[in-house]
Amino acid sequence: MYRFLLSRQWVILTLIGLVLIPTMIELGFWQLHRHQHRVAQNTLIAKNLRAKPVPVTELTSPGHTVPSADYWRRVTATGTFDTAHEVVVRRRTSADERIGFHILTPLVLADGRAVLINRGWIPTAADQKAFPSVPPAPKGAVTVTGRLKADETTKASGIKDLAGLPPRQIMLISSAQQAKALGRTVLGGYLEQTAPEPAGSSPELIPDPDHDSIGSHMAYAVQWWLFTASVPVGWVILVRREKRDREAAAAQTAPVPASANA
Repeated sequence: MYRFLLSRQWVILTLIGLVLIPTMIELGFWQLHRHQHRVAQNTLIAKNLRAKPVPVTELTSPGHTVPSADYWRRVTATGTFDTAHEVVVRRRTSADERIGFHILTPLVLADGRAVLINRGWIPTAADQKAFPSVPPAPKGAVTVTGRLKADETTKASGIKDLAGLPPRQIMLISSAQQAKALGRTVLGGYLEQTAPEPAGSSPELIPDPDHDSIGSHMAYAVQWWLFTASVPVGWVILVRREKRDREAAAAQTAPVPASANA
């Protein structure tokens, strides 16, 4: 009755189903893990943004790699801006997705070490090869409050560290690279400035990272698992339909008994 299941067509169809089931189960768990990661990240961001600011030297030092647990921690740094070694970071977007630059200015601390300050966003100039017009940093001693971030890498950000850029323009924020350019010791990581507010609202301060939305990863996980369940159900439906069609075809071609024609 079910001998047709041994046909080439049905063997291939069954094998495809057997491959799809574990694949879609795994895809569902992949989306679940992404959901869990997003929830954990949102919790971390909210916790660190609420934490009381601490001196930057308590959380980082020269050559230090900022751990993920300290991302977005609020820190303070007091010193004077070294605008002579100010650079801009290319291809950065504003809060409303406009392309421009981030301004990266070293802040020299009292002990002579420096920490990199991302002072915010400015729009792209007409001539992208020229150094843009940058709003001046405050003069004299200033206390900056900001969110601590790790040095950027191509692997983590997906941004290529291009060579041959115009003077004082960079692609990635790296304390090690800037230490060579400055000729002084630089603390690991950098700060996204949140205070003081710049005069004239320029540069635009970088807004807090999103820590409210969780995306659609859980919905996608459920979808994959529903697709998984539909494979065996669909297979059974197709088998029963094939069996019914074959039985109907056999009944139509069966010879009529002689007594039925008497």
